[in-house]
Amino acid sequence: MNWLTADRLRLLVPALSLAVLLGAVFYLQPRSMSYVGLNLLLNLAVPITLATIAQMLIMMVNDLDLSMGTFVSFVACVTATYLQTDPWLGVLILAVCIAAYAGMGVVIHLRNLPSIVVTLGMSFVWGGLAVLMLPTPGGTAPDWIRWLMTSKPPIVPMAIVASVLIAAITHWLVIRSAFGVVLRGVGGNERSVQRAGWSVIRAKALAYALAGLFAVLAGIALVGLTTSADANIALRYTLLSIAGVILGGGEFVGGRVSPIGAVIGALTLTLAASFLSFLRISPDWQIGAQGAILIVVLALRLLLNRREAREGRQ
Repeated sequence: MNWLTADRLRLLVPALSLAVLLGAVFYLQPRSMSYVGLNLLLNLAVPITLATIAQMLIMMVNDLDLSMGTFVSFVACVTATYLQTDPWLGVLILAVCIAAYAGMGVVIHLRNLPSIVVTLGMSFVWGGLAVLMLPTPGGTAPDWIRWLMTSKPPIVPMAIVASVLIAAITHWLVIRSAFGVVLRGVGGNERSVQRAGWSVIRAKALAYALAGLFAVLAGIALVGLTTSADANIALRYTLLSIAGVILGGGEFVGGRVSPIGAVIGALTLTLAASFLSFLRISPDWQIGAQGAILIVVLALRLLLNRREAREGRQ
């Protein structure tokens, strides 16, 4: 099994998981095997995928963002209010948010603070701002965002087209570009990056800023699909984004991530929600069932990793 490299293994398990779930959904509901059916199944895939990529960028530098869900909710509130009524002010607020993310990365590095503690604290900040901005569900999605998210390209739905584009762009950015090599180096061996003459502080600031950008896009895309917002609209995205990265082959340490795998992981989690709905599982139990699916997939990946390690020693 020389062909089964570590990178291919990171893609194999999430791809198999997605294929099995898709087959199960088609078996339970044959009518979903169509353009309209796939569009309904993967309706919320784009914002979840963007949030997963944002979390992946944070995990790539050995940190973890527990404010992802509340931040996406805050962005959704900004999009449904200021971005609709006063676009320039809305853009300015979102730009400040991305800068705040970069600053958060700098503070975490300079003060050697646990990212979990800092981002957990920021989750209360973003949540409070979202409630102040939109105390009750409401607002309106800007027309251009609504048009973009509900457009119907030929052959395959918008969710699949957008996911492929996100995977291609982030794969080039993280795996192929020199910038991505530096960021993965920060997560893998920070001292080596410093000895090579790169600024770790700058790299972490850029990683957090880029994560903030993808999280902003996630909030905008979510409003484009729901047409309105509220302060709690994306609270589940924190756990979903972490699960998507891990399901896609990423790890908590070492700068080991797979952008394509993360996108596949996000699609799998999105599809899992539809699959559980077809089984008539209560929404209260769906999070637990998604966790069980994640555990099974991770167990399978562990077995394959051990098998590859044994064959490598032989």
